[in-house]
Amino acid sequence: EIISKILDHLPVSDLMSFARVCRRLKEMIYEDSRWIQKLKDMGVWNEAEARQRYEEAIAARNAELHRQREAAGLKGPKGIGSDGRPRPDSMTIFDIAEEERRQKQAREEEERRRLEMERRRNTMAIPPETGVSLQNSPNLISMSSPIIPQKSHVPPVQPPGPILSVFRNIVSARGYARYEYAKIHGALAPFYFNLAKARTHTDPILFRQFREPEEQAIMLAQLRIFAKADSSQGWKERLDRLESMTSIFENAALREFEGGYEAQDIDGRMKRYAQVLIHLNGGQACIQLFVQKHPVMFERERLGNPMDCFDGTAPGILNTQPSLEFFTRLSDIINEQSNVIERVFPDNVNVMSAFLERVSEDVVGEYVTPLLDEAHERGVEVYLKGIGAIFAHLRQFSNSIKRPKGSGSEERFRKDVWQIMARVFEPHVDLYLQEELDYFRKKAQDVVDEWGKKVSEADAATVSLLMSNVSTREADKRDFLSTFKKVILLPVQAIPLAPFGNKSSQSTTTYTTKSLEASTSNLTIQDQLPSRSSTPGIPSRASTPVPPSVPTTELAAKAAIMNSRLEGIRSLFSIEVALKLVHSAKASLERAAQFAKIEGQTGEEAKEQCEAIFITLLQVLGTSHIKTGFDKALAHLAAYNPRDVSHNSLAVAPLVTFLELVNIGDLIQQMVDVFYEQELVAQKLTDKNDFLNPAAKEKKRFEKMLDEMVAAGLDRGIDVLINEVDYLFATTQQSTDFNPGAITAPGSATTSGSGTPGHHSSDFDIGPTKTALRIVETVSSHTALLNGLADKNVLDVFNHEVGMRLFTSLCKHIKRQRISVDGAVKLISDINHYHSFITTLHIKHLVPSFNALRELSQIYLIDATHAKQMAAIIADTSRFGGIFRVEEVYEYAERREDWFRVKKEVEKAMYGFGLCLVM
Repeated sequence: EIISKILDHLPVSDLMSFARVCRRLKEMIYEDSRWIQKLKDMGVWNEAEARQRYEEAIAARNAELHRQREAAGLKGPKGIGSDGRPRPDSMTIFDIAEEERRQKQAREEEERRRLEMERRRNTMAIPPETGVSLQNSPNLISMSSPIIPQKSHVPPVQPPGPILSVFRNIVSARGYARYEYAKIHGALAPFYFNLAKARTHTDPILFRQFREPEEQAIMLAQLRIFAKADSSQGWKERLDRLESMTSIFENAALREFEGGYEAQDIDGRMKRYAQVLIHLNGGQACIQLFVQKHPVMFERERLGNPMDCFDGTAPGILNTQPSLEFFTRLSDIINEQSNVIERVFPDNVNVMSAFLERVSEDVVGEYVTPLLDEAHERGVEVYLKGIGAIFAHLRQFSNSIKRPKGSGSEERFRKDVWQIMARVFEPHVDLYLQEELDYFRKKAQDVVDEWGKKVSEADAATVSLLMSNVSTREADKRDFLSTFKKVILLPVQAIPLAPFGNKSSQSTTTYTTKSLEASTSNLTIQDQLPSRSSTPGIPSRASTPVPPSVPTTELAAKAAIMNSRLEGIRSLFSIEVALKLVHSAKASLERAAQFAKIEGQTGEEAKEQCEAIFITLLQVLGTSHIKTGFDKALAHLAAYNPRDVSHNSLAVAPLVTFLELVNIGDLIQQMVDVFYEQELVAQKLTDKNDFLNPAAKEKKRFEKMLDEMVAAGLDRGIDVLINEVDYLFATTQQSTDFNPGAITAPGSATTSGSGTPGHHSSDFDIGPTKTALRIVETVSSHTALLNGLADKNVLDVFNHEVGMRLFTSLCKHIKRQRISVDGAVKLISDINHYHSFITTLHIKHLVPSFNALRELSQIYLIDATHAKQMAAIIADTSRFGGIFRVEEVYEYAERREDWFRVKKEVEKAMYGFGLCLVM
């Protein structure tokens, strides 16, 4: 290993001398990996190519062996078994004749290659006048003595063509790396070591043998590559000398290029020396000179002044026309320069990108930055609108630039130009995105607050109007008592008796009349309240209903206030406010989405800010507007009392208006869904399939909040609806509906609800009662309102809960009635009517309950003489499907009109005993 390390730092001539010491050292020096490493240092070894060549050689060799065997008529060598017979399946492990033949072919091939390389090496001679001798040049091919050219036999000078393309002729093949390195060393080593010994730029033979600047540049570039494999002693000094000579040559070429640029010799000196510098080191020096010398870098004031956008405009307004003219003039200059680039530089050199980078920094950046700073000082709205407009102009400017030849595909060129120009806005993106989010949040909150303020003011105005007359009467009452007290305290003789008596009588009469009117008004409140519309509709503006007549009592005023608030549920949040918020969010997203097209961190930050704008929209619209409105609506529903309002319509007004509110909420949710799909998902600003995405999570939270509010409102609405049903049971169900004989009972002084005495069973109607008809119409009208407003699951839950609550109220109502055998027909008709309504809801779980109720109603139809049959029905638990227990059926049986006459017989039939007398 130590010897191997030493060999790595020996020059090639010493390596050849060292290889003559012994066979072991020769093998170490001739090892292929040593020369592969030198080729890798120069960057001319292709490992993939070498591997492919090796595999192809192995495959060709195997194919040749297979062909030879087939030609000999043998598929393979045969072995001999223990019985002396050949075994076709066996294979000879070692064949000495075959092995000797292979070794002989390998030696012949190696000798042929050696002779070929010696012939090539002898042709690479330097002219005698150059002063360079090949006497000490090592022979990398064989171990023979170095070839010393004789003066009388000078070999012909090698043409410059093969030397200039020596690296292009290198082949990556395993086992031949030493031969490939020998080509490079034989061609470039004499020039390399000669240049290292030169003291001035005129000494190297390179500049005398190669006269053209293009050839000199190519040779210097090749020598720089060759120097990378030089690891022997003194490599640092040789490399410094090479770099010094290269720098002198580069400066001279740059002076020629600059002279051609100043003389506008585009197709002459500029083009030629651009090629020279590109051959030398890629031409970055001439590209930078070309970019820096352009007049547009120094005369950008002629393109436009950023302050022109603020001249002659009103405060808060930015005129973007001057900026558009600036980019138009700049586009014309760059397109003109694109033609010059095509004429000067080759197609494989990208000069336009470097030119555009400098233009974006020194021209566009110097114009945009003062403009945006001034706009920010004049107002946030001006800044936001201005940066969006200027960014759009920059996008148009990048698309108007002409693509020069050799700049790749059109799509790739446009993408590169856009990325270069977009860097101008990178220092401003963070500030803009934050200002955009803050501006939208403040604007959205102001819209919601303004709406809430209008609603509150309208509500306060309504309350003030309704309570104004009440407050005046209370003040008048206080004034009257104060005056009365003063009059009472006056001396008796100072008061004329007769006039005082008349005045007192008149005042007392007036006050008493007013008091009676006030007392009477308590009974006629419903006449003063406005009738509620049974047809729902979406209001066009936020307004609170006001009754046509102002109540004169505090009780009537409070009832009117409650009624107006119930009717004003529909105005607790507005679809117009939602539209304003969505339009404002759309404007902010359109401005911010432009920056999302920038690749890298800037584009990702812009996408995150677009999601933040959408999240802010949902938070303001959901929490501040919709949730607040639903909370107020639930509070108004909780305060609803059916006994305080009129019942001129079948519709329960607060529930109808709440369902209208649910309809508005559903429209807003659909609006948000469309906005999310079109503005965020379609524009690829967010990933809706990512369950951890903040925008998707906030959207789900918004939908969940809306569903919870609707569910809570529907639950409260069911309470309101059932309260209405209970109220109808209590106020419209007559005692004679289920007990017609009550009006003809002996000693009874009561009359029917219609006030018609003498109502006999002969003219008795067997259809459902008016109460049942009205209740079914009321409940069915409200359950139908949900169709289309909620999905099927919510609708089924709502209908199931309404049905169960109706069943409970109906059971309680039956327990409050006194039912005769004749009235049982009416009760059965009512229950059948309720049962028919329940079947229309298509809720299977409700049908057994109402079936049991139908069976239960049969106990009232049994005559008193059939007490045993009645007892059998009461005790039959399977008859009611487990809905009613025996004790509950017994309680219902107690509501029979003749229960006290049949109780003894029923209990005796059920329990086996009757009335016991204790002596």
